[in-house]
Amino acid sequence: MEIIKHPLSTEKSIRLMEAENTLIFEVDKMATKDAIKRTLEEMFAVKIISVNTRIGPDAKKRAYVKFSGETPAIDVATKLGLL
Repeated sequence: MEIIKHPLSTEKSIRLMEAENTLIFEVDKMATKDAIKRTLEEMFAVKIISVNTRIGPDAKKRAYVKFSGETPAIDVATKLGLL
């Protein structure tokens, strides 16, 4: 099972990245918050404060991932090619 499908690059996600050090990822519907956190910490060698998930009206699950102060979300977004 592929937990992280792809990051979202929307107006809202850019605003969250700048204001709250948060990135939004589309994730597998069966993925748990803990699994999402572990996967991202291993993929990018970063420290994550919290993971919140929501399933939208399009039936896709999104994870709102808040990074610690020592890890700017902009750096992760640059690695992913979002910026």
